[in-house]
Amino acid sequence: MLNSIAHFFDFEGRKTNFRTETIAGITTFVSMVYILFVNPNVLGVSGMDKGAVFTATALASALGCFLMGFIANYPIAISASLGINAFFAYSVVIGMKVSWQTALAGVFVASIIFMILTALKLREKIIDSIPADLKAAIGGGIGLFIAFIGLNDGGLIEANKDTLVSLGSLHVGTTWLTIFGLIVTIILMSMRVPGAIFIGMVLNAILGMVTGLIPLPHQWVAAMPSLAPTFGVALTHIGDINSLQLIVVVLTFLLVTFFDTAGTLVGLAEQAGFIKNNKIPRIGRALIADSSTMLAGSLLGTSPMGAFVESSAGIAVGGRTGFTAIVVGILFILGTFFSPLLTVITSQVTAPALIIVGVLMAQSLKNVHWEQFEIAAPAFITLVGMPFTYSIADGIALGFITYPITMIAAKRGKEVSAMMYGLAVVFVFFLWILNR
Repeated sequence: MLNSIAHFFDFEGRKTNFRTETIAGITTFVSMVYILFVNPNVLGVSGMDKGAVFTATALASALGCFLMGFIANYPIAISASLGINAFFAYSVVIGMKVSWQTALAGVFVASIIFMILTALKLREKIIDSIPADLKAAIGGGIGLFIAFIGLNDGGLIEANKDTLVSLGSLHVGTTWLTIFGLIVTIILMSMRVPGAIFIGMVLNAILGMVTGLIPLPHQWVAAMPSLAPTFGVALTHIGDINSLQLIVVVLTFLLVTFFDTAGTLVGLAEQAGFIKNNKIPRIGRALIADSSTMLAGSLLGTSPMGAFVESSAGIAVGGRTGFTAIVVGILFILGTFFSPLLTVITSQVTAPALIIVGVLMAQSLKNVHWEQFEIAAPAFITLVGMPFTYSIADGIALGFITYPITMIAAKRGKEVSAMMYGLAVVFVFFLWILNR
């Protein structure tokens, strides 16, 4: 059995072994398992059943990891994308007042388009046409947006009619719970402790229960929560996508997921040393895995799925094949039996994780050529546009519209691809429709 596994995943060619790949899978899972608790909390604000979202997230993640492992043979895990789930809940459902059922239908339609684009190999062509600086700015902007949500959910900042935002109350116990979790996680991350985010959440939850700030759960292990509240809802509400606004929502899911996944795949492939001659081997297979998972996730009942940046933890300890992802998938299935822990994973427990993930995603900003103003301006507008408009899509739109303008002004218009000019026009209409 072990010899067959080693041969299938090419352990010898990747200079790895069964033990290393298994440890890498465990490390990746521990680093990203927080998504099982964060995703239900984020989507829960839209009215979705948290238990169903928990199960949908676990099963879709397991499927995505299996597909990535077997089809692409990459040590990259797939799960619900942070930032995009926030867009689903806060921008689409709460901001646009679209029902979560219709939003799920939007994810389903976007995933179908995603698969068609992948089959036609158009995604690779579009990736090549987007400037690296803007890709980096998108990643950093999403990170800033996620951190902003975490700061607010944890009570560290609050709305203020005079200054828009201000420091939250330090006389509230739950705010100090957030501060404790953030400090502990920062220390663990600085010490390079594997699974630092997850460990920080566990310690934070324990402190909350000990101090009485978080009620104790009635049980720790239970049967998998039912998928009934969300399963298949996307299919039954496709007919609701009957307006320009909802069509824009579908396109936004498509664009945001596209850029988020593309940037993550490129970054992880570079870390693992897979990129040769500026090309990523088997990238088409990896894109098939992530688009198929997005489709399955929408049917099960969760927001768009994508490659997870925490896969870098497993890669860092030596994961080089798809067996790492397979191990992660198996652990996600086992994780479905711990749904009662949802009651102790409050917003104060997840807030530090969101803030730290924001820090990790902001690292992509080092790849922006800030010394060139025509590049820095659209990158900066993309970066700050997301948290300041409370919309990932709006931030991307503002940056992509600005980019051709600054490049033409700098007499570098010929360096802008036809695709980027086309996207700028699309985003102008996008903003106009959203603000009608």
